[in-house]
Amino acid sequence: MESKPAAARIKVEVAYATPAKQILLDLEVSQGCTVEDAIELSGIRRQFPEMKLDPKAVGIFSRKVPMDHLLRDGDRVEIYRPLIADPKESRRKRAGAAGT
Repeated sequence: MESKPAAARIKVEVAYATPAKQILLDLEVSQGCTVEDAIELSGIRRQFPEMKLDPKAVGIFSRKVPMDHLLRDGDRVEIYRPLIADPKESRRKRAGAAGT
């Protein structure tokens, strides 16, 4: 009887940070795993129950990707938080204060 070959496994990381706590979780997942799958498999939502996951605010190594993006070995899935302040507006305020 022929046995099925084991599904190829890849190593990925899932990262999330708040001002108070940062976490980087190592996972071994099946090849064909998506960003969304990795986030769910990581259990990160249990550690950050207040996390609001915006499907448009995830990426791999600082490059935004969709939730259905297929992961490759060594990828780091990053979950981004919304900005508290608009960076352009903050720069304008600092420049205005420095000029007075």
